Amino acid sequence: MIRFENVSKCYQPGVDALSELNFEIGVGEMAFVTGRSGAGKSTLLKLISLVERPTRGHITVNRADLTRLGLRHIPQHRRGIGMVFQDHRLLMDRSAFDNVALPLLIAGTSRDEIGKRVRAALTKVGLLEREKALPVTLSTGEQQRVGIARAIVAKPPLIIADEPTGNLDPHLSLDVMRLFAEFSAVGTTVLIASHDLLLIKRMNKRVLVLDNGHLIDDFRPPVEAS
Repeated sequence: MIRFENVSKCYQPGVDALSELNFEIGVGEMAFVTGRSGAGKSTLLKLISLVERPTRGHITVNRADLTRLGLRHIPQHRRGIGMVFQDHRLLMDRSAFDNVALPLLIAGTSRDEIGKRVRAALTKVGLLEREKALPVTLSTGEQQRVGIARAIVAKPPLIIADEPTGNLDPHLSLDVMRLFAEFSAVGTTVLIASHDLLLIKRMNKRVLVLDNGHLIDDFRPPVEAS
């Protein structure tokens, strides 16, 4: 699903935000990227979504070589990625329903299909009864769940999340991570950037550790005996 081959990203001459990264994440795998602030976590996600392009190396996502992907193909590439952000990035003058429907509207999905998919996504995150609510009337945790519903409504094969629990208390954070784990269990690849080491440990998933742009560890939990 995701492959980085000798990937580096340089914003200023002689200073690499990411340096010679090599790793692969399989279909349906859930993994975390962690490290101190400035380690390169957000940059890594931006390369996957083509917000940024690598200075060197090759990135493959869902069998597409991003190095060769032209500008006109970027929107199609992003439609295959559900993106979740720490600050939610909701439209504050639109209802929860309308926020979740946005990716489907952009894709030209029919009105009937939009209704079905949006309500299914809101049900999945436990917010169907709040579909008419404006974001300002929702709690921080509910706003984050609307953001997650928006990310999954088009059924993308890949979800990337940048510090999705940064503003949530420990209980809500665990609930959100369990939601991501449910998506992974049905075949969606999930990659999450987080600095919450205690939460990551509780999830017992693969962890990529960055330090000053270098991949210094790739921890895989032992497979439990059946």
